[in-house]
Amino acid sequence: MLNKILAFYTKYFAVWVVLFGVAAYFWPGPFVALKGYMDWFFALTMFGIGVVLQVEDFKRIAQKPVIVLVGSAAQFSIMPLGAFLLSKLFNLPPEIAVGFILTGSAPGAMASNVMSYIAKADTAYSVSLTTVSTLLCPLLTPGLTFLLAGSRLQVPFLEMVLSVIMMVIVPLFVGFGVRHFFKSKIEKILPVFPAISVTFIIFICSLVIALNKSYLGQVTAVILAAGVVLNVYGMLAGYGVGSVFRMGLKRRRTLAIEIGMQNAGLGTVLALKHFGEKAAMPAAIFVFICIITASVMAAVWQRTSPSENRS
Repeated sequence: MLNKILAFYTKYFAVWVVLFGVAAYFWPGPFVALKGYMDWFFALTMFGIGVVLQVEDFKRIAQKPVIVLVGSAAQFSIMPLGAFLLSKLFNLPPEIAVGFILTGSAPGAMASNVMSYIAKADTAYSVSLTTVSTLLCPLLTPGLTFLLAGSRLQVPFLEMVLSVIMMVIVPLFVGFGVRHFFKSKIEKILPVFPAISVTFIIFICSLVIALNKSYLGQVTAVILAAGVVLNVYGMLAGYGVGSVFRMGLKRRRTLAIEIGMQNAGLGTVLALKHFGEKAAMPAAIFVFICIITASVMAAVWQRTSPSENRS
């Protein structure tokens, strides 16, 4: 019974993000009071994701390194450059532009694995891409932000690298180690860990809304438009990369979802920590956008299952 409740809770992640976002706007006090624990909350998110990972996930990467390399290269080129160009096109203020570029430079979102499964895409490929991009992000996310946004606002590269290592890599591998060494015990309560990750991502998004209540009416329309364009561009470009490299339909769908969805939760935490509350807004809003568009695409693609020879 508990497992069903947790599965339901995790599945409807987008609904809870919206509901708690609304609550944070009207009653910001409880969320703002917990701001000091934000780093720990995100570390617990990554711990929950690490517990879900298995040795087989890393074996898949070693078995098909070329397609993983193609997907990872696309992830860290299409979205960062797209965010940079759109920040110029929409003439975003410096703080917002840095937050937007940081969002585009984030690794793939773990939610993309669930969306790939629903869309009848290549879920194993999605897990491989998300894992590799997460492992690369301590250098690439701060590095790309520094390269593309350094002229708009001072980017603390080394501090961001250290933040990502402590909030992403360390808890991820601690979670992975817990699953590996205590497998029999962890298997019994495995659905708890995705639910933990979902809970803290919901809180992080809600916190940004609570902190930016006074700014939301002024800039949301511009950020929303830029975010939608970035998301749609990422999905189309991801699908296009799969077509160029003659991948099957399942993998093209995977790339569309994987590249279009960013780990905006990480972008939000880094923006709050290093650039301020306004810089975190693009990342927080992007969470809403990519969850909604990916859910719609997954629902559409779910109705048309690719044949095995086109997978």
